[in-house]
Amino acid sequence: MTTGLAFHHAAMSVADIEATASWYVEVLGFAVESRFIIPDGTKAMFLEREGLRIELFQVENPKPMPEERLSPRADLRTLGNKHPAFTVADYDAFRDDLIARGIPLILEVGSGTNRGLFIHDSAGNVLEFLSRP
Repeated sequence: MTTGLAFHHAAMSVADIEATASWYVEVLGFAVESRFIIPDGTKAMFLEREGLRIELFQVENPKPMPEERLSPRADLRTLGNKHPAFTVADYDAFRDDLIARGIPLILEVGSGTNRGLFIHDSAGNVLEFLSRP
């Protein structure tokens, strides 16, 4: 059994790394931790908030995201990673803030203290947010 295992980051390819990073900073309170270039010229960046990290990549001539990846339920039919999920301390306040910012909720699930919602980031990636029971 492996000891000392901890989650480090989720990674996403985006068309505009600067615009996407700004969205994560402004909407979710992340900060730019580091920037670097991969030897093939790919731009990369780590964003960090309270030990959570997101790695962004920007490549030349990216392929568009397939339509089914934009829907949390439809995406279950495609093998592979799905979406990062975060817990929020005050679900109702978080939900209200998203709505006030004009960020559409694409799916809400659960009830009571077991609620969740899904949104798209500015690059179209699906993100999930869960209430803390």
